[in-house]
Amino acid sequence: MTRSGLRKPVLLCWSGGKDAAWALHALRRRDDVEVVSLLSSITIEDDRSSMQGVRRDVLLAQASACGLPLLEARMPANCGNDVYEAAMARALAGAGERWPGLRTAAFGDLLLEDLRAWRQAQCARAGWDILTPLFGADTAQLARDMLDGGLRARLCCVDTGQMDATFAGRDFDAALLGDLPAGVDPCGENGEFHTCVYDGPMFVAPLALERGETVLSGERFACTDFLLDSRGA
Repeated sequence: MTRSGLRKPVLLCWSGGKDAAWALHALRRRDDVEVVSLLSSITIEDDRSSMQGVRRDVLLAQASACGLPLLEARMPANCGNDVYEAAMARALAGAGERWPGLRTAAFGDLLLEDLRAWRQAQCARAGWDILTPLFGADTAQLARDMLDGGLRARLCCVDTGQMDATFAGRDFDAALLGDLPAGVDPCGENGEFHTCVYDGPMFVAPLALERGETVLSGERFACTDFLLDSRGA
């Protein structure tokens, strides 16, 4: 139980992108749960989130803007499922010790049933259950709701097998939604793109991010680096 004695504590898995951020917003609007911490999987080699490639210091700044601690599950890049699951299980165990009664992990998944089932099975093996507050949403409407609600993000990774590399680094905004090729999910749920969030109703203040270089990773993914701007917002 939480300090209030009424709401169930929840750990939110945090990639640094818009879906995780909007999941936090959705959970904070409920009166039956309380997000007590964020958890990011971070690659050992480069100190970045394993999915989005967001820098660790940006993740920490995002967590601070959300008013939450950030826990880390550290793992090698491109590791297999066994290594990933072991790292996550250790992180979940540590979180459960820090917050007695915490046995629920939340994710920003939207549509992919197989991914959701895999997460459910993974967490169940560690004695946890899951929440997916955005699951099943109409992603076109959800994208508009995010923008109307004040969420601001930029594309940090683009799958050039599905979109042109020039989309990398662009703002996630109405203009981008209008420019997306036919068949590309408005929220990038099929892996078309990933984002780095820098403002929204889940933040107490926006982050000042500076755009870095864009590089091609794995001969397919156009990845744009975003750094904390030392000059401030």
